[in-house]
Amino acid sequence: MYFIPEQLDHYIVAHSEDEPKLLQQLTRETYQKILQPIMLSGPYQGRVLSMISKLVRPQTILELGTYTGYATLCLAEGLKEQGEIHTIDNNEELVDFQRKYFDCSAYGTQIFQHLGNALEIIPTLDLTFDLVFIDADKPNYSNYFHLVIDKLNPGGIILSDNVLWHGKVIEPLNDKDVSTKSVMEFNTLLKDDQRIETVVLPIRDGLTISRKR
Repeated sequence: MYFIPEQLDHYIVAHSEDEPKLLQQLTRETYQKILQPIMLSGPYQGRVLSMISKLVRPQTILELGTYTGYATLCLAEGLKEQGEIHTIDNNEELVDFQRKYFDCSAYGTQIFQHLGNALEIIPTLDLTFDLVFIDADKPNYSNYFHLVIDKLNPGGIILSDNVLWHGKVIEPLNDKDVSTKSVMEFNTLLKDDQRIETVVLPIRDGLTISRKR
């Protein structure tokens, strides 16, 4: 979905950092072999994630929703030398696909995969995080926030994807549309929670940056 004129969007992409070759390959194979390739972050948002991570220079990153590992690799580009990224997904069929690309990158030993329900896995992680990326099932966005906020270091960043949800957040709400309702409630939660300060960016399907005070 384009929130600015498509021609201007193409100009922005053309004048931003190029997509690394490994990620180009990952994208091609995802479209060839994996269902719902639209779930990929894509080259422009990937460069945005990479830039934010490089600005934060995190020691530890938590990612909720790995899919084929595109965003994982983008976020890993900003890790400190001995940093770690822990990524959680419940799709067992994608584990080997992810690991293949992780090991082809410069960050393979720094990426730790967790398979299962994030609501159960997050409490078992005896870590605090400098950067968290939420990009999993929308009905649990608020639950994820409540689980990660106390594990986020002061000054740490939460990135939340799809917060404009194809523009549905400003349309009349269908009571049966659980995902849209959940995203709207999550956006209000981020705005109102005094532990963080939040800015919504109209990038692709909406990306929120929340900083812990």
